[in-house]
Amino acid sequence: MSKTALITGASSGIGKELARIHAEKGGNLIIVARRVEKLNDLKKELEQKYNVQVTTIGKDLSNTGAAKELYKEVKEANIQVDYLINNAGFGLRGKFHELSWDRQQQMIHLNMVALTELMYLFLPEMVSRNSGKILNTSSTASYLPGPLQAIYYASKAYVTFLGNAIDEELHDTNISVTTLMPGATETEFAKIADMDKTDPFKNTVSARSVAEDGYNAMLKGKLNIVSGLTFQQKMMVSMLPFTPKRVILKQVRKLQEV
Repeated sequence: MSKTALITGASSGIGKELARIHAEKGGNLIIVARRVEKLNDLKKELEQKYNVQVTTIGKDLSNTGAAKELYKEVKEANIQVDYLINNAGFGLRGKFHELSWDRQQQMIHLNMVALTELMYLFLPEMVSRNSGKILNTSSTASYLPGPLQAIYYASKAYVTFLGNAIDEELHDTNISVTTLMPGATETEFAKIADMDKTDPFKNTVSARSVAEDGYNAMLKGKLNIVSGLTFQQKMMVSMLPFTPKRVILKQVRKLQEV
């Protein structure tokens, strides 16, 4: 029986590639994003190529109440969600006190609140069936504080720790929560976050390779999957527990500067 995946942030980047991967395996989809035209283009591509059913829902999940609206629309369509993939999110570069509060509040809502609410709404049904998988897109940024991207880094730490905790709460079920932690990836993220000219984004990995890592880890029920780091970056991550916090903060700040 075909599994249905609900994917947020599916109009581009990692989310779009996750949708393609799931469709390639014969799975049906609910794809969600703000840009309905892009969703419809993707729907046409996937239905024609793979003979799957794709439902599009245009929704800005940074708005209060949008997650509940999305859940209601899925229920009204009588679609069972087998895989919940929370991929939508964005970042901003700049000093916390100088960036627009409205925009930072939207980031908090999208990166944390909407993701949490969607898990809260869909998880009880998975538990009652004793089947289901959740994949949350976090970031390697969740390992440490991020000067000049303070809220973004903090929001991704929240995503990682929340997913890990809930996965353990579900230890006696057939449901898993996998956290995908990409490094610098070739998506629209860097441009939107004003990070495209910074050092970390001079060498990026493809969204497809990150999506494959995340999707495969979800199927296997893995807890965390790190994707897209160079050997040097992996070494830096491994040294974090042994490096003074002030040194880390200074290094991260310099990486964010142009």
